[in-house]
Amino acid sequence: MSGLEPFGARLRRAMDERGPLCVGIDPHASLLAAWGLNDDVSGLERFSRTVVEAVADRVAVLKPQSAFFERFGSRGVAVLEKSVAEARAAGALVVMDAKRGDIGSTMAAYAESFLHKDAPLFSDALTVSPYLGYGSLGPAVALARESGAGLFVLALTSNPEGGEVQHAVRSDGRNVGATMLAHLAAENTGEEPLGSFGAVVGATLGDLSTYDLDINGPLLAPGIGAQGAEPADLPGVFGAAVRNVVPNVSRGVLRHGPDAVALRDAAQRFAEEIRQAVTPS
Repeated sequence: MSGLEPFGARLRRAMDERGPLCVGIDPHASLLAAWGLNDDVSGLERFSRTVVEAVADRVAVLKPQSAFFERFGSRGVAVLEKSVAEARAAGALVVMDAKRGDIGSTMAAYAESFLHKDAPLFSDALTVSPYLGYGSLGPAVALARESGAGLFVLALTSNPEGGEVQHAVRSDGRNVGATMLAHLAAENTGEEPLGSFGAVVGATLGDLSTYDLDINGPLLAPGIGAQGAEPADLPGVFGAAVRNVVPNVSRGVLRHGPDAVALRDAAQRFAEEIRQAVTPS
């Protein structure tokens, strides 16, 4: 459909070349204020452009949080479209953090919004919620395969509330989070060098050795920096799967703005610390 290599292959190469770091683009009101920007479309555009220009040519992944753009209506979405296109043009892979999840034709429409090659918001991967049942993600899985894109499925999130769903035990004795990981491992069977269907697994969760994180796909790991986890914690959390971890850092980098050089330096610092932490000695 698009001629793109599978997302997993492109991500593996980007991580090896640029370091395994995902920088969030989270223009919430307090951060705009900290940058001296107004909480309006003009401030949003200035913020997003600064982040993209500072780091998109050197980090593996950028992850815009769509809600912070959507809150400004159509003009905010237009800024998001431009940010995605410019980030991808600079060589970064874009993971759209929209956490979509629904059934049937509605899920298909969400998929077309972000994963169809001709969509204005086409992104390299999309975060999705499987809590209407993993099978409800079928339209997104199919379109991602067709377009060379990927998905990151919420599996073991770091927010305290997530446990009431993700730790619930099924009749077969396996909890819901582990079930999602098993589904993803099945999607990625036989893919080389890395499957395109990843999980969101919090870096703040501590020892996860009771889970099989070896899904042959990427693990998007929020929690580094402001949420308390450090790069050195990653091997202890992810074990043998640590090489496939894509740690997400948002405030830890963004707080250095609006100075583009400071943003760039912070991103490079995190990327190098993470590379050292996940590389076997």
